[in-house]
Amino acid sequence: MRIEAYNQIIQNYKSTMPAKAKSIASTDGRDQVQISSRGYDYQIAKQAVAEAPDIREDRVAPLKNSIASGSYKVEPGDFAAKLMEKYEAFR
Repeated sequence: MRIEAYNQIIQNYKSTMPAKAKSIASTDGRDQVQISSRGYDYQIAKQAVAEAPDIREDRVAPLKNSIASGSYKVEPGDFAAKLMEKYEAFR
């Protein structure tokens, strides 16, 4: 092993290190983040979904009332048609 070659390598690194440090120091030192418009739209949509209630009371309350009063009726043909639609969607 040649120690002289090692010393030369260390000297080369020392001479180039201050130049790199100067170029880094010349920046303003603040980090910046740029979000694409698609990412921004995704962020807004995600926030809107998080703020939305899990149950839509405006739709559920009338159904609850009609079931409780016994006036809620389901047509068997309509039920079968919806059932078949769902079945076909999963095929």
